[in-house]
Amino acid sequence: MKKIIKILIKEIIPIIVGILIALWINNWNEDQKDKKYISQISSSLDKELIETAEDITYNIKNQKSLVDTIEFYKNDDKISILDIVKKVNGIKMPTIRINSWKAISNSKIELMEYNKVSTLANIEEQKELLKTKNQNLMNFIFPNTKDTGIDKKELLKLMILDIISTEKALQKQIEEIS
Repeated sequence: MKKIIKILIKEIIPIIVGILIALWINNWNEDQKDKKYISQISSSLDKELIETAEDITYNIKNQKSLVDTIEFYKNDDKISILDIVKKVNGIKMPTIRINSWKAISNSKIELMEYNKVSTLANIEEQKELLKTKNQNLMNFIFPNTKDTGIDKKELLKLMILDIISTEKALQKQIEEIS
């Protein structure tokens, strides 16, 4: 009986130890892959957010110019909304880049810090809100392109200011995670 126990110990313990070592190595490899993936995603996210922040800054300048132009021509009943938009070379909106966020949010979101996940989710919501506001702006402008009234010009100005406000909120959120 003692001989059987000794043989079992000699043969089973090395097998168990080998299995445990293999599991540990496998877990270590998975952790390394996850760290590499998060590093790559974080790098991509940082680049996208920097580009987005720059685009927002550029567009806010243009939109403020549009607001100033509206204010300047608001009482001129010979200048239409279309004329005002043409004077500032059209209406430009920023491109909000969050492709890396979408990639990780659909796969390994649990690997990211909660604060970063929360802020990126908020940025995605702000992007959708900005998209809706831009669509509402276009829905307002197209039927009113020939309008020269103060009320419509004032409403256009308020819509642009509201968009600027959303863009500034986006910039603030980007700064929080950069």
